Amino acid sequence: MTLEERIQEVNQRIEEACRRSGRSAADVNIVAVTKYVSQSMTAKVLDSGLKHLGENRWQNAEDKWNALGNRGIWHFIGHLQTNKVKDVIGKFEYVHSLDRLSLAKELEKAAAAKDLVIKTFLQVNISGEDTKYGLAPEEAASFLRDIQGLSHIKVIGLMTMAPFEDEAEDTRRVFRGLRELKDALNHQGITREPLTELSMGMSNDFEVAIEEGATWIRLGSVLVGKEEEE
Repeated sequence: MTLEERIQEVNQRIEEACRRSGRSAADVNIVAVTKYVSQSMTAKVLDSGLKHLGENRWQNAEDKWNALGNRGIWHFIGHLQTNKVKDVIGKFEYVHSLDRLSLAKELEKAAAAKDLVIKTFLQVNISGEDTKYGLAPEEAASFLRDIQGLSHIKVIGLMTMAPFEDEAEDTRRVFRGLRELKDALNHQGITREPLTELSMGMSNDFEVAIEEGATWIRLGSVLVGKEEEE
């Protein structure tokens, strides 16, 4: 299956998930996860019309960004070490993995130095798995209060990763939990502006995530594959 065929199939599945849940497909944004594909394949992704690219390590993204950085909108979707913040700020418009105060302070410092505001998602470990990063749901409100004074960080929403399940339906409780947490945090009015975004859903479970309110889905294998078949 070619890249174009995969994009067409994914768009159809998004539309069907939106139809089932009474949503508009225009409200769902695709982040094409290019971390496992080459620079040439990443260029093909941009050529196809997809503009949001997701990478999880600067070491893997550096050559791609140097060649293609002015063409796409880049999302850092992996665990971000504080000593790598300097590499990310000014290149990645979104960080999906804000999960600790030390990282928030480093992002603030680096963004202030460049006079930028970085858009972030608060990563929440809804599933409670030891192997996953993220704040516990009950820690989210106090964390948001702690970073209220950091004016170069804009938390636009929440992010989570569901466990890999053979049946995508089994991930629903995780995605519903993130949506309910967003609603609860907005009710408390902690952030300067309401949280509007939910980054959740990957190749195995994005349709369920959409049904539960995802506004950003992070798609790797189902969309970009490993390398496009010739």
